[in-house]
Amino acid sequence: MASYSKLTALFSIQSQLDCALDEATTEEEKENLVHQYLKKIDEKDDLIVPDFEEGLEWLNTDGPLSFKKELLGKVVMLDFFTYCCINCMHMLPDLHQLEQSHSVEDGLVMVGVHSAKFPNEKVLENVRSAVLRYDITHPVVNDSDAHLWQELEVSCWPTLVLLGPRGNLLFSLVGEGHRERLFLFTAAALKHYREKGLLKKHSVGIKLYKDSLPPSILSFPGKIAMDPSSKRMAIADTGHHRILVVSNTGQVLHSVGGPSSGQRDGNLSKAQFSSPQGVFMKGDTVYVADTENHLIRKIDLLEKNVSTLAGIGEQGTDKEGGASGPQQPISSPWDVTLGNADDVLWVAMAGTHQIWALFLEDGKLPKGSDCRKGTCVRFAGSGNEENRNNAYPHKAGLAQPSGLALAPTEPWESLFIADSESSTIRSVSLKDGAVKHVVGGERDPMNLFAFGDIDGKGIDAKLQHPLGVSWDDGNNRLYVADSYNHKIKVVDPKTKQCRVLAGTGKAGNELGPNFLESSFNEPGGLCLDEGRKFLYVADTNNHCIKVLDLEAKTVSMFPIVGESAVDTIPTSTPMVKKAPRLPKSAPILPMPSVVVSAGHSVTLLLNLALPSGTKVTEEAPSFWSLSAEGNEWLLEGHNVTGNIRHLSEPISIVTSIPAAPLSPNPTLTLDAWIYCCLSEGGTCMMKAVSFRQPLSIGSASQEGSVIVTLEHAF
Repeated sequence: MASYSKLTALFSIQSQLDCALDEATTEEEKENLVHQYLKKIDEKDDLIVPDFEEGLEWLNTDGPLSFKKELLGKVVMLDFFTYCCINCMHMLPDLHQLEQSHSVEDGLVMVGVHSAKFPNEKVLENVRSAVLRYDITHPVVNDSDAHLWQELEVSCWPTLVLLGPRGNLLFSLVGEGHRERLFLFTAAALKHYREKGLLKKHSVGIKLYKDSLPPSILSFPGKIAMDPSSKRMAIADTGHHRILVVSNTGQVLHSVGGPSSGQRDGNLSKAQFSSPQGVFMKGDTVYVADTENHLIRKIDLLEKNVSTLAGIGEQGTDKEGGASGPQQPISSPWDVTLGNADDVLWVAMAGTHQIWALFLEDGKLPKGSDCRKGTCVRFAGSGNEENRNNAYPHKAGLAQPSGLALAPTEPWESLFIADSESSTIRSVSLKDGAVKHVVGGERDPMNLFAFGDIDGKGIDAKLQHPLGVSWDDGNNRLYVADSYNHKIKVVDPKTKQCRVLAGTGKAGNELGPNFLESSFNEPGGLCLDEGRKFLYVADTNNHCIKVLDLEAKTVSMFPIVGESAVDTIPTSTPMVKKAPRLPKSAPILPMPSVVVSAGHSVTLLLNLALPSGTKVTEEAPSFWSLSAEGNEWLLEGHNVTGNIRHLSEPISIVTSIPAAPLSPNPTLTLDAWIYCCLSEGGTCMMKAVSFRQPLSIGSASQEGSVIVTLEHAF
């Protein structure tokens, strides 16, 4: 059996280089040190790494890669990561720039080795979603059992390992913040092996998964927030790098940013964001956690302007703060919520594992000094990634706080925190800053692996990487997006009881007959309507917003309609609205075959009925669409789409059989999308149905008409 090397064999050699580089003062000196190191280490034959296991699942490639085949003759950068890890996310811009500087043809191949922390992260579909969400364009292997991680004795996320063209260890970088050496080591290795003639220019069969996907209205929506006065909703359309503001019927009112990432203030039509996660809306103002730009932004809908309130546009490492917002570096803000007096914006600073305050007016922190308007400063969290509760906010330890909810009244007067990496819900007092445990996790502050899916009290309850929270002030309960368990849970902070509210526990997109038979896929955000009757959920990996009717115990889709929802496409038949994809819950109804003849007129009578207590939403474009896949000749000269304004009488849709039909057995498909709301107001939803009507065309030609009734009650 072949003997392979581990990273420990490299550390003792590389540590000497690291010390020498720390003392070097010029770039030329550093390059020479690395060059001499490469000459020395390249002589060693005992630093070969094991190959990838057979049978692993690969993304962004035509097939599996091997150090002995596809990667032979390449300098290979292995990125050991797990997709929940904020430090791993921080590495991605550097890796992307490295790929732009050195192509596969130049000799560099980047391979992401996904080595999961949470059980949910072992599932290929979830890794695939993360690859799309973070726009990873290099090959990724789902090493779900962490085989290579264990073989090399990797100890933490992220870890970068640079290999030579025969799979030999060259360098390792542990953690984030090594950009200079990452580029130095990579460029030196490519130069070294190019001069030795050992690099090969062949392709490795990269095939991006994202190129095979159809467009969607939303892409990995993060957080959502509702303005109680106008009932408008702000949606962080994270994957499209934009913020949507929609009416309570789902009509798009404003689309700010996107479709590509960028960093620009100014007019709504020109502003740009980069993977914004958190939003809070009040009146005509939307506050945004512009996560990958490391900024806090403000959208003023009246002035039609976007401005920056905090951050310098680059990832910061400061864990104290205190500067004026635009001069204060910050790191990966993930959520925001407004203080009760509108004088402070609270920020979940995931990148430094802290809660920060951005003062919108002069004020002071609990038991803190006075702060002038515009000051951006740490409120709670030492900056160490821990599950440590403490009466002193700066001594407490958080672990990637990702969701915030304000409970402003007695007896709470606190912020509730979805502390994702500790799998806990925590609170921080707005009276004295004390950080306390609510549910999840365990007592050991250093254990960030106490996760699961268990209803219970306090630490007996278990969550898995929760990302969102929403406070119900009227009923004193906290709703939790238990993201990696694909569930919505509810917590009573007084008794510390936690129980499941909705979700099966398996990733899916089903709208079942009740809460517990409906499914989600890594829901990341939620908000409650003013009447506390409807809970809106950003179902992140399903690219949609869902509505939980807390009285009827049902789940429905929240429609997003507007310019971005309906488009026109060129076709040989009349111009057709581009229909949204049918939801998986839409019934597909096969109809019995109907005998017709050449020359016949065929009239489809569409007769639909909504559930009691609902009505068609006049502001939203309900419509029908007629198609005949492979037999488009059947539709020539006829309308193939039309609006549906009411359902009080059947809708008549006409086509005809030409004198010389091209097929004897075509099938008509009639799809209908109905946007409806409860009659007394409140939540809105989309209903859809698809009819499949086969036709059997006889050989004789005759005039006349055939009427077919298509009925469905939602």
